[in-house]
Amino acid sequence: MAATDPRGALVIAALALPGVWMASAAQAQGAPEHGLVAIKHLHYEDSQPGLHRITVDSPSFYLLAPLGPRWSIEGTAVLDSLSGATPRWQSAVSSASTMHETRRAGDVRLTRYLDRASYAVGASVSREHDYDSDALSFNGSWSSDDNNTTWHAGLGANRDRIHPTDGGNAGIDRRMRSGTDLIAGVTQAVSPVDLVQLDASHSLGHGYFDDPYKDLDVRPDRRRQVALLARWNHHVADLGATLRSSWRVYRDSYGVRAHTLQAEWVQPLGGQFALTPLLRYHTQGAADFYSKSAVDANGLPLYPTVAPGQLNSGDQRLSAFGAFTVGLKAEYKLDALWSVDAKVEAYEQRGNWRAGGEGSPNVAPFRARSVQLGVSRQF
Repeated sequence: MAATDPRGALVIAALALPGVWMASAAQAQGAPEHGLVAIKHLHYEDSQPGLHRITVDSPSFYLLAPLGPRWSIEGTAVLDSLSGATPRWQSAVSSASTMHETRRAGDVRLTRYLDRASYAVGASVSREHDYDSDALSFNGSWSSDDNNTTWHAGLGANRDRIHPTDGGNAGIDRRMRSGTDLIAGVTQAVSPVDLVQLDASHSLGHGYFDDPYKDLDVRPDRRRQVALLARWNHHVADLGATLRSSWRVYRDSYGVRAHTLQAEWVQPLGGQFALTPLLRYHTQGAADFYSKSAVDANGLPLYPTVAPGQLNSGDQRLSAFGAFTVGLKAEYKLDALWSVDAKVEAYEQRGNWRAGGEGSPNVAPFRARSVQLGVSRQF
């Protein structure tokens, strides 16, 4: 690192902030000096008018442990308990199906550190009564001599198995979905108080993408997804605060085009407490085969006429809409080893909130809220 250039240290500090994709510059300096154990609990609920949809309770456990000066291992274990109802068609309540299920998931990553580079291999598994998923990943990062620039790249592959337990596809073991993911990017310290990151990602999936629990849901057996992500972190020295902003542009072979803008303000209050408010806006166009919702004179849904094998979906996630998320995170450092945190978020999605075009009609507003509590300890 150049002795007269302070930006190398900024790269390490800024990448350590939450919200940055990979702490690659920090990793490239060596294995972490301390381990970390964290326990969190997430409670999530979503709803539409007249329908309390899904409730999720999700405790999780995280461990990061150094293995000497050149290695570290980290892993997460999650147990999700889901219950509620999902509409069969669009947001129709009358045909909603109830469910209660448990998901067990975990991942592990082993990282090797060199003088100005790091390499990591990871694996993850997820198990539900009707859905299994396995994935492998490899990530690498490389820093310049002055640590002002870090390049990073990653490769992932997954294999999913879907075996519905009710409905018209009950008992069918598809074993037909797999995919690969690529990501590459660069992080650059452009001034002592500014950090910029650019990422490009590509995902290609093959197999069964239909939702077996939704009526008339027939999707292509191939999906390509491309995204560009730009992040800017700016430190406001007079306030001791950091603005973290991002813009994500997304498109896929289904015809969905989307933009996501996000801003967070990290405000320390004293040496132990910090508040982080968040605002996010998402807007997207509908998939090419999304079937617009129609209703009769009584407001009841009208099902479209669909030929066998014709592409069609009433999944609200494939509609044209806009959505806002507001959130607040509080972190408190109890002492040199212990810290606690809490985060709340509220989300609302409406067709007429779409920017740059009309939203999908006759789709009920969708709302969600979540609360997460956590405690962590260094060792």
